[in-house]
Amino acid sequence: MTTLFISDLHLEGARPDIGDQFFEFLRGEAAAADALYILGDLFESWVGDDDPDEHYALVKQALRQLATGGTPVYFMHGNRDFMIGPRFAEESAVTLLADPLLLRIEGAEVLLSHGDSMCTDDIEYQKFRQMTRNPAWQAMMLQKPLAERLAFARQARAASMQRGATLNPVISDVNQGAVEALMRKHGATRLLHGHTHRPAVHEFSLDGKAATRTVLGDWYEQGSVLRWDRHGPRLEFLPRQ
Repeated sequence: MTTLFISDLHLEGARPDIGDQFFEFLRGEAAAADALYILGDLFESWVGDDDPDEHYALVKQALRQLATGGTPVYFMHGNRDFMIGPRFAEESAVTLLADPLLLRIEGAEVLLSHGDSMCTDDIEYQKFRQMTRNPAWQAMMLQKPLAERLAFARQARAASMQRGATLNPVISDVNQGAVEALMRKHGATRLLHGHTHRPAVHEFSLDGKAATRTVLGDWYEQGSVLRWDRHGPRLEFLPRQ
């Protein structure tokens, strides 16, 4: 049996091709897996569990069908869907996870994270992250009308895309010192995360021990999945038809 890890699908109605591939993935490989872990940015944006978006409703239905069919689904917040709350979890039958989380799988331990907290060179983003993860800020936002929240999300996304087009790639990537500090804090030599959209396996030395950082890819042009079974983890792509 296999445990599956994915992230950064950025699902939205405007990109049905991604949604179709994801639904096929849930009906096929995921339905036969031991568990599915989604490490953030499942959605392009999420402004509250009360959003009646039809595409999002289909995603919740598909997740619930998978979970109730026997494959546990675990979700970790990303920088696009950090407002996901208990109502979504109940409607989707998924379990919400803290970030980071130390997981034991197939006799090994791996530290799971969305990854954005380690992009410490991007000072402007870290300030934004600190503000938006504040429970008081989120409560304030949820009191606003849905239309106002959707407008805020559109503006934030546009600003992010504009800034990303000129941002130094080094700044937008994780900081190695932050990576090592997080792994050291949790006693981990394996780290798995998404966020940067730079799928790769990085090997390095941490306090004299062999360490590995695996980065999941996004689903913009093709799928990305890490399969972990008794033979260990394998990071692979899922070609889109």
